[in-house]
Amino acid sequence: MPLVSNSALPSYTRLKTEGQTILAPDRALTQEIRELHIGILNMMPDRALEAIERQFLRLIGNSSLIAQFHVHFFSLDTIERTADIKEHIDTFYEPFEQIKENGLDGLIITGANVSQPDLSKEPFWDDLCAVLDWADQNVTSTICSCLATHAAVEHLYGIKRTPMDKKLSGLYEHYKSDREHPLLQAVNTEFAVPHSRHNEITKQQLLDAGCHIMVESDIAGVHMATSPDRFRFLFFQGHPEYDTYSLLKEYKRDIHAFVYGDRESWPDLPENYFRDQSVAILEEFKTRCLRALEKGEEMPEFPEELILERLFNIWRDTSKSIMNNWIGNTYQITDVERTKPYMEGIDRDDPLGIKTKTDI
Repeated sequence: MPLVSNSALPSYTRLKTEGQTILAPDRALTQEIRELHIGILNMMPDRALEAIERQFLRLIGNSSLIAQFHVHFFSLDTIERTADIKEHIDTFYEPFEQIKENGLDGLIITGANVSQPDLSKEPFWDDLCAVLDWADQNVTSTICSCLATHAAVEHLYGIKRTPMDKKLSGLYEHYKSDREHPLLQAVNTEFAVPHSRHNEITKQQLLDAGCHIMVESDIAGVHMATSPDRFRFLFFQGHPEYDTYSLLKEYKRDIHAFVYGDRESWPDLPENYFRDQSVAILEEFKTRCLRALEKGEEMPEFPEELILERLFNIWRDTSKSIMNNWIGNTYQITDVERTKPYMEGIDRDDPLGIKTKTDI
């Protein structure tokens, strides 16, 4: 689907240099193609704010060419920002009040950094709950990513996330629990998904709330589930939007946190992500770093360029297929008037007609 540069957001320029199709607004007006308006509530910390813009824009823009995408970014005023990022948001993002007034066909809510185990005590909690409540009544379908999933299921169903013994980080094999759901059509029965988190929502917690399990892993647990109606909310615990190098960047940040005393131990390597030669390079770097710390010497440079050329992306095609299915099904049932979530005749409790088909 072509992305329409409906704002001067710098991420559009960056994506255009990568070969992404970006339509100027005047050109979009000359095409007889239906518009879809997708909101992205970007709650990511400052250092990752623009990277997540590009990650989700790539996923959306690389789905099938059935509509023009107008993407509307917004954030929450209760998330603390540096002056530069606040200026970026004030310049290129839209106020939530404007989002509500104009309406959306679909919504994506990103993860966020939190300061404590109890999400309800975060400064942004009330504002995020207001967005979730509005989306529940006014948006055809909402995707929640990682931390947003944990917050959403707590607010919607009273489910509290559980701390894990150690950080789950890496690439894990998953399988389709539901092979017939429209969101998983033309998707392999087994595929890899990146994860990076310290907490989890368990399968049993989701089942007890009436949620529907879509994709899971014997090691990483549930990756994808839906609200009981099978479509209004999609919950991702993994990160299908990640770029090839995202886990590498996170590993590098965790190393820096150890070096500067912000964590107690050297981070584990993300599982199933690095090939043997990369593992050898990184183990050698770890040895040099620990020796330098012990002797009070300058830290060696992280071998990022050596590792980048040895990384392989084995999850992007699956991620694109699921996003394409989400967009396609949203397109089929959303009302042309984007302030209305469904066209006339759609059952709110079964918008995709899945239960009806099952009964037949």
